[in-house]
Amino acid sequence: MGTQMMKLTMVVLIILLHNHNYYGVNGDPHDEVHGLFIFGDSLSDSGNNNNLLTMAKANYKPYGIDFPNAITPTGRFTNGRTVVDVLGQLLGLDHYIPPFANTTGYNITHGVNYASGSAGILQETGKILGDCISLEKQIDNHQITISKIKNKYNHKFTISQINYHLKMKCIYHITIGNNDYILNYLLPKIYNTSSLYTPQQYAKLLIQKYEYQILRLYNNNARKVVLAGIGQIGTSPAIIDLYGKKTGVDKVNNLIQIFNKKLKSLVYKLNTKFSDAKFIFVNTFQMHSSDDLSSLGFTNFNETCCPTTSIGFCIPSSTTCKNRTSYVFWDKVHPSETLNKYTATRSYTSLHASDNYPIDIKQLAQLRL
Repeated sequence: MGTQMMKLTMVVLIILLHNHNYYGVNGDPHDEVHGLFIFGDSLSDSGNNNNLLTMAKANYKPYGIDFPNAITPTGRFTNGRTVVDVLGQLLGLDHYIPPFANTTGYNITHGVNYASGSAGILQETGKILGDCISLEKQIDNHQITISKIKNKYNHKFTISQINYHLKMKCIYHITIGNNDYILNYLLPKIYNTSSLYTPQQYAKLLIQKYEYQILRLYNNNARKVVLAGIGQIGTSPAIIDLYGKKTGVDKVNNLIQIFNKKLKSLVYKLNTKFSDAKFIFVNTFQMHSSDDLSSLGFTNFNETCCPTTSIGFCIPSSTTCKNRTSYVFWDKVHPSETLNKYTATRSYTSLHASDNYPIDIKQLAQLRL
């Protein structure tokens, strides 16, 4: 398939997703995936920060203005769906995955969302904005969920059957690391990490701590694991405001690529070590190249769709841009729903061979380990 035809396919898929609340393709992934467990930061948060003492909240208008059937904002840091919302649809799941903070009425065997706005790999990351749930704490919460599942269903299923469901029928998705730069390393007046570590040393530290948390997930039966790389945050309005367009793009994106390369190497290491599991790296950075985005109709690459506060979030009840589908960024740090849909479709089915390593999420869903 030629590049132009592949891009056209992506456009058609995004249009279909825009017109249907739940979308799926015929084939094995729907039969193979029954649950999605989500970890990460505000790119995936679906409401875990709503009741925390933090400035990192999105449970007010205009957030969620385009979210399907939403009466009030859910706490998602965008105008509509997040990447993981769309991935759940592509995988054929019937419902959006509920936040850990509110799973009442949901079947938690189908997944839980633990992601928290401003959270990072390091415990101290993001604390400048208030409370958040670090990756370590998110995995603590997942262990609570696993205990609840086993206690609730042990009369109906054997422990072996429950473990099989968690291993073979569930996908574990992590998007983390953004804030370890935005709300840590790049704030030298508040955090001392940039004076303690060179960029290479800092990325190595993050990956070491990240690996430990991934191994905790593996020990709790995670076998199909998606590790999303950091996108081109150097082009975000927040970074451009801080460093200027030329310096911001080069300086920050170079830092991010050091982390991404080490994360991809970690995926290779884990796949070599564990023959009964499959880990994949999502090359979000590559997906957000300006050439690809221009071909999809994006025209606003460094501007926000909503007027923002001093910390980069939408001003409450503010009026947004009219053509929200043409904006890459919703506020100063978070992508628009349109970019989220595009990222999700390329994560699910690779447009280029290097989009996902070693396989894409659709192939991961179909994989029999």
